[in-house]
Amino acid sequence: MIDKIKIPTHIFPALESIKTNLSSLNDQQADAVISTEKRLLVLAGAGSGKTKTLLQKIVYLIEEKGVSPSSILAITFTKNATNEMIDRLIISADDTNQYEKILTDKHKTKAEIDKERLFFQKKIRWIDGLTVRTFHGFCYSVLRNYGVNQFDNKFRIIGDEKRSDDDELSKYIAPETAFEAFHKLLIEECNNTRFLLDIKRYILDYLIDKIHLDNTQKRNLPKDGKYFTTLDGTKVRSKSEQFIADWFYRHSIKYEYEPLLNVKDFSFRPDFYIPAANLYIEHVSDKSYSTVNKEEQFEKGNLLLVKTYENMTLDSALFNHTLDSIVRNRLPSDYQTTTTLTYREEFNGYNEEVKDFVRQIMRITDMIKVENNNPQEVLSHARKDQHERVRNFYEIAIPIHERYKHYCTNKSYLDFNDMISESALLFQNHPDIANKYKNQYKYILVDEFQDVNNLQVDMIKLLLTEQTQLFCVGDDWQSIYGFRGSNVSYIIEFEKHFPDSKVLKLNLNYRSTQNIVGASNEVIKHNKFKVEKEIYASKKSEHKIVVYAGNSEKENVQFCLDKVKELQEDGFANDEILFLYRRSKMYSPYYYRFRDEGVKVLAKTIHAAKGLESKVVFILGLSEGSGGFPDIWLEDRIFQVIKKANHDLLLEEERRLFYVAITRAKEKLFLITEKGNESSFLKEIPEIYTVKTGNPIKSVVEKIVICSKCFSQLDNLWIVCPYCGEKTG
Repeated sequence: MIDKIKIPTHIFPALESIKTNLSSLNDQQADAVISTEKRLLVLAGAGSGKTKTLLQKIVYLIEEKGVSPSSILAITFTKNATNEMIDRLIISADDTNQYEKILTDKHKTKAEIDKERLFFQKKIRWIDGLTVRTFHGFCYSVLRNYGVNQFDNKFRIIGDEKRSDDDELSKYIAPETAFEAFHKLLIEECNNTRFLLDIKRYILDYLIDKIHLDNTQKRNLPKDGKYFTTLDGTKVRSKSEQFIADWFYRHSIKYEYEPLLNVKDFSFRPDFYIPAANLYIEHVSDKSYSTVNKEEQFEKGNLLLVKTYENMTLDSALFNHTLDSIVRNRLPSDYQTTTTLTYREEFNGYNEEVKDFVRQIMRITDMIKVENNNPQEVLSHARKDQHERVRNFYEIAIPIHERYKHYCTNKSYLDFNDMISESALLFQNHPDIANKYKNQYKYILVDEFQDVNNLQVDMIKLLLTEQTQLFCVGDDWQSIYGFRGSNVSYIIEFEKHFPDSKVLKLNLNYRSTQNIVGASNEVIKHNKFKVEKEIYASKKSEHKIVVYAGNSEKENVQFCLDKVKELQEDGFANDEILFLYRRSKMYSPYYYRFRDEGVKVLAKTIHAAKGLESKVVFILGLSEGSGGFPDIWLEDRIFQVIKKANHDLLLEEERRLFYVAITRAKEKLFLITEKGNESSFLKEIPEIYTVKTGNPIKSVVEKIVICSKCFSQLDNLWIVCPYCGEKTG
């Protein structure tokens, strides 16, 4: 029996009403709640009550151990998770049940509920004394209150939008988005003509012509073989011809490409003509036809012809010099070879490609920050890459990245990653501030620990002392945000990252039936990089998982439509049926058919559904290969410069995503696949947990009726053999 420490009711008046009876917890949950370990990871399987355990830990610390609420820091990943945590604490403390009625009132707007939450939070003083925040919200308050020596504490937040779902942060959103800032800086950088032409060359080569792709991977190939776009928009046949045309453009020398020429005997098209120099250029490669006949025509017409060769292009400096000596000396002395180029004129018609390029720079900026890399070291690494495209990208991108960093500092802007890294620097550079937080927060609780990234873990470590109790809750089997920088290693190898720690496992699933839990266990067993645990179901049901394999997408849609109508007739509400999919486009044919039929089905990507549950779940698109699930996306090699991708680890994350999808179902689960192209994930579920259905494939062999007596072939409609009189059938 745990000794109960009574807190005076005049200090925390609502605390008396909280039910902290540990008998409501199972043994594993209770062990986690009462544990005094300084570094504790609670590995909580899907549906095992991890949030309940974390909240009960807070209540236990306050009521049973006499801990001051101001000594507790609870960190979440999203504002919704923060609100849910506060909601559940308020409900537990509200004897009138008034707050629970407010939350379930469908007529209340989000703004009205937020207002009520704040009112009740302030009213219940012990809840108001807690610090329950997202990583970003916590770091925001650190910098706003104490960051003046590290950064302007009147900073504004720059992100993807000019608003925030966090009321506290929304008042300080920058007047421009990160995209707008990057785009503006790129345009300014283009005042440098060389940079402007370099970036234009990159966009034309790799975002317009896609010269790095095989021709079979491209759409709308030009029939005339002119695959390369020059800086002035001319289409030419080779990279070296593009180089020549671009040299002319960079030097403001007007030229004609493949002009039609008839000197005497026949018509032909030399590669280039420079009117101001009255000069023709033929570029000769190993793929060129013989130029002997053309050269004879030039001699007969007394025309000036110069030949360049493919091997010259191997040394760009030499080729530049060659072109300079060929052309410049033949231009009139008063020829103007420099003109002012403008961003607007140069990129007219290429706006979408420029936007794509800007987004790529934004992506590497985020990666550099999350991975805590030095930009110049990234550039140095990129310069050694074997691919010209990758090298060229970073030569252009890193200067923009560096400019953006200085621009944000100058404007007193921080993005969400900056808030964490600047808070960490504040603690490192100013021990007095760090000690203030270390002394205040004796108990740090982190929810969804499987989603942490490098910056967040560094931040946590800076708050710890030998006396701090770190209580982390998460499930490595549900780590699905690697593409956003989360590092599953921190939860799988928790004891390595936090020495002298202990791991407790919650392995009783209260959400799903035994068939759903059993199937999810078997699927995740195929992952190698994980913590071993066996999850058990508390709920029993005769319903098996239904695997439907249609012969076509149309059949799959019809099956799901019929099944939803059947479920609704059986009493299931619309919000008790959930459709999940890997990519949004998988749901499109279902959406339009359901809309036309007047059927209304909660539908989300699996990532968006994490944390949700539903009585009935349909998982769509379980086919193999491109556009199916698993959908392994190794991404562009550009991003591999910063963080290497591993196919096997990506496959494991896809499997964890499938595990998350399966474990959203409470009672019934339908897996929709394609006959003959079933997802490899389906093969990992033992048949004991499933029932398979689908329309049979029609026989390709026509039925032939044979007389049993004379063995003559009969018409299908005959009931008597006309040859021997024997009855058929």
